Amino acid sequence: MIKQPPYLKKGDKIALVCPAKKLPKPIDHAIARLESWGLEVIVGESVYASHHQFAGTDALRAKDIQYFLDDPSIKAIISGRGGYGTIRIIDDLDFTEFNKSPKWFVGFSDITVLLSHLIAQCNTQCMHAQMPYTFDESTTEALISLQQALFGEKQTYSYQSAFKNRAGEATGVLIGGNLTLLTMVQGSVSEMDFTDKILFLEDVGEQEYGIDRMLRMLKRTGKLKALKGLVIGAFNEIEEEKISFGQTADEVIWDIVKEYDFPVCFNFPTGHIDNNLSMVLGAEVNLKIETNNVQFKYL
Repeated sequence: MIKQPPYLKKGDKIALVCPAKKLPKPIDHAIARLESWGLEVIVGESVYASHHQFAGTDALRAKDIQYFLDDPSIKAIISGRGGYGTIRIIDDLDFTEFNKSPKWFVGFSDITVLLSHLIAQCNTQCMHAQMPYTFDESTTEALISLQQALFGEKQTYSYQSAFKNRAGEATGVLIGGNLTLLTMVQGSVSEMDFTDKILFLEDVGEQEYGIDRMLRMLKRTGKLKALKGLVIGAFNEIEEEKISFGQTADEVIWDIVKEYDFPVCFNFPTGHIDNNLSMVLGAEVNLKIETNNVQFKYL
């Protein structure tokens, strides 16, 4: 079983950090939103730090995160934004105290490196969800999903897919995140075990050939055929190539996994979109997929 940190309750202290890129704007509105949930928000040194494109130097960002990993009074750590930079500091972090007193870690995009590491090395659940930088662009539904996930309310997501799914039902442990970052940690200590898992994937700003290349790399390792189910989120802001690749992102993905028999759904509301619903990595979920209808339920 993957360990589940204690859910939050009103009055709990949470910390904000920036493990990667610096914030280009204040996040006061996001802090106010978190405080409206009854939480005490502690702002880390990295949140408004700046060093070239990063939220402070590698040393500063690692020290800031380490402080909150070690502090048992902090019940959750939320990343201010993603960008690039988490992979530069992941090996400088010590999870000894965190393992004694696990807490929720929240983020997405580049933060996938940390989330994958928490599953792989700490065997602890964590959350792929909206970050303060994206709060002002978020749907109300996505922010409510984060609040409910943090406070332990079991959720069910239902939606209709525009792209044809492969029907079926699967129950299993949820893993996943940003495709690029999941590919980058393969072969390292931060690599998750894909066997018998339900995998979700999302990405932004990639070209079709890049998506094709990364997924074929995962396929060659045998990871894809070991899955119980596959959830495809948003693959958006795809850069147009001078010569067309000839397939959309969804078509690329389907072409790679069509030989398997596990259920697959497309257009799931997760990723670099306003309706980025919270995904709890390490949680057990049930996935019911019809041709165009999907129900995703936390157990």
